[in-house]
Amino acid sequence: MGRTPERDDEFVRELYSRYRRPLLGYVLRAVGGDHQRAEDVVQETLLRAWRNADSLEAEKAGPWLYTVAKNLVISGYRRQSARVAEVPIDGDDWPRAGDEFEQVLQGWQVAEAMRALSRDHRAVIAELFYRRRTVAEAAQVLGVPPGTVKSRSFYALRALRGALEERGVTEL
Repeated sequence: MGRTPERDDEFVRELYSRYRRPLLGYVLRAVGGDHQRAEDVVQETLLRAWRNADSLEAEKAGPWLYTVAKNLVISGYRRQSARVAEVPIDGDDWPRAGDEFEQVLQGWQVAEAMRALSRDHRAVIAELFYRRRTVAEAAQVLGVPPGTVKSRSFYALRALRGALEERGVTEL
C-alpha cells in the first residue's frame, strides 16, 4: 500500500490521539516545565513521524517517537549551551533529559517484546519479576509445580532476550 494524503492524514491523527499526551508529559518534564518548548518538540516529533510514515506503524511507533523527542530535547540543550549566556547558568540545575526518556524507551521495548512471548511465559515473568513472587508463590498462583515455573522462566527469559535482540535492543 503506497503513500496517499488520506493515509498520511489518518496516520498522523492516530499518532496524535495515541501518543500526544504521554509524549507531551515526558517532554514537559525533560524541558523543565517549559510548555511552549515541549509543544514545539512534540510537534516536530510528529512531523518527523509523518515524514517517515512508510516505515512506521502507529501501534508500534512509541519507542521511535520517544527516541526522536529525546534527541530533539538533547539537541535543544546543546544549542542552548553553545550560545553565550548573559547570566552564567549552572548546568547542574538542568533536567537530565536522557535518563527519563531512556527509562520510558526501555519500558516500551520490553512491553513490546513481552507481547511476542507465549501467554505462559508472560505469566511466569510477570509473577517472578514484576510481582516479585518466589518460585513457590508463583507456582501456587499459576497452579503449576515449582519445577514448571523454573523451566518456564528459563525459556521465557531466553525468548524475551531474543525478542529484544530482534528489535535492536542489546543491553538494558
